[in-house]
Amino acid sequence: MGQRQQTKRARLSARDWADAALAAIREGGGLAAVAVEPLAARLGATKGSFYWHFGNREALIEAALARWVEANTEEIIAAVETEPDPETRLRRLFIEVTKPATADPLETSLLASTDHPRVAAALRQVTERRISYLAGLFTEVGFAEDEARRRGLMAYSFYLGHTQLGHAVPSALPSPEEFPVYLEATMDALLRRE
Repeated sequence: MGQRQQTKRARLSARDWADAALAAIREGGGLAAVAVEPLAARLGATKGSFYWHFGNREALIEAALARWVEANTEEIIAAVETEPDPETRLRRLFIEVTKPATADPLETSLLASTDHPRVAAALRQVTERRISYLAGLFTEVGFAEDEARRRGLMAYSFYLGHTQLGHAVPSALPSPEEFPVYLEATMDALLRRE
């Protein structure tokens, strides 16, 4: 008798499941794609693995949204915070979140799912955090608090519009060659002092 070989799979973490749920949403399935059996198949796991980490689908959605907040807001902010100059930090942030190579349909899918209470809460949290961060940068650049808040909102509105266009009508956005001029014009408008 030959020795029996077993392939030992690495134990999946709750984060693996959350990332798989986000990938399913990102790929166009929306929240409907967050289903235990298809995700288990995608991960090469059993439903038992899912239930080891989560009590139900809603718990997975909550974990996936928390992961999205972490990766698409907090990690990006942490990365740009290494820049000491606030204006350079602001420009670097916009380059990071609007460059064509990083167009991510996940945010657009989540924006289309605001009727789900957990999605609405996550979007509210992310929106408030992002606008607050942007307002803080405009304050550091030298704008009064009220004006900094308005500019933070305008900057975030620009980002959301850019994201929506990138998803719905990408041909409306500048080509990669034109993109730096487009971004610079946007930054000039946001930083212009009357």
